[in-house]
Amino acid sequence: QVQLVESGGGLVQAGGSLRLSCAASGNTFSINAIGWYRQAPGKQRELVAVFAASGGTNYADSVKGRFTISRDNAKNTVYLQMNNLNAEDTAVYYCYADQGYREVWGQGTLVTVSS
Repeated sequence: QVQLVESGGGLVQAGGSLRLSCAASGNTFSINAIGWYRQAPGKQRELVAVFAASGGTNYADSVKGRFTISRDNAKNTVYLQMNNLNAEDTAVYYCYADQGYREVWGQGTLVTVSS
């Protein structure tokens, strides 16, 4: 089994930056894809950025050029650097991992951007 624990959320002013972390533990060798989703109030959960099974990265159009996903394999940790944040980025951010036969979600971390 894989467990995911996010950290790094908080309150930030528009134009500011935050870095989220997702620490994976357990059978991390079974992870095919890993990344970040978010869910804003009253909206569906959406993909933000992910390391795809193919090895490439995918970003939502709304975050391209502002957010960067990175990873430290030695620490089994994935990061999401978020720059130039705006009010539309306010959401609960979830770390996600795909084991092929199972999807794993973290508990979520709240990011609030004040305008």
